[in-house]
Amino acid sequence: MYQAERLDLIARAVREAGRVSVRELAEQFDITTETVRRDLQGLEEAGALQRVHGGAIAVRRASLVERGVGERLADQGDEKKRIAERAAHAIPSHFSGSILIDAGTTTAALLDPLLARIAGGSVQIVTNAVAHAAALAGRDGVSLTVLGGRVRTVTGAAVGIETVRDIERLRPDVAFIGTNGFSTDFGLSTPDVDEAAVKNAMVRAARRVIVLSDSSKFGDESLTRFAGLDDIDVVVTDAEPPADLAAAFELADAEVWVA
Repeated sequence: MYQAERLDLIARAVREAGRVSVRELAEQFDITTETVRRDLQGLEEAGALQRVHGGAIAVRRASLVERGVGERLADQGDEKKRIAERAAHAIPSHFSGSILIDAGTTTAALLDPLLARIAGGSVQIVTNAVAHAAALAGRDGVSLTVLGGRVRTVTGAAVGIETVRDIERLRPDVAFIGTNGFSTDFGLSTPDVDEAAVKNAMVRAARRVIVLSDSSKFGDESLTRFAGLDDIDVVVTDAEPPADLAAAFELADAEVWVA
């Protein structure tokens, strides 16, 4: 096999799987690990991937990569819908209490099934998401509070010290949180420091923490950690987590709900 063909196959594998290891590539192509590392270096210089310890990851999984809401809305649409509908069942029918909802496209999918679930109840909903607030304003049975702060263009989330302080004054019954990354060693993470501070405040404030995450985020690590696995109560996702992450959830006494 020519080197150009091998490089193309490696780049395709990274795009499709999100991550490759030096050892696996060496075995697959029957080449030395030194040759694999040279291939990865060349592909990184070409912008096709990012090298990490033991292998490489897709550029979209780099710690500072963060796509806008409009771009993310089209991703994993069916999975997000299933996750949202399953997560809504964490709230009893005709629930009367307080719910904190984080910004994000997966939590956005939660709004309609959640409102259907609580119909006839009386709920206080708090959110830092401009889009969520617009969707919830004026809905029957919902008392809405919108957290203040600087609104990030890329996520539509209010962030900053004012937002954190507002959350610290609250003790919601349930918080629904989104995440950019989910790993055994690093926990839950997100690229932006200010958004991580808000998510951390939400996790610390709520009596029960429910994380909504599609399985494509398993194993990802963004720049800033905002919670450990033992800080959450339930993970709602679309597929069984890998064995190491499943064991870590069990050790942390966190339930996994597969939609």
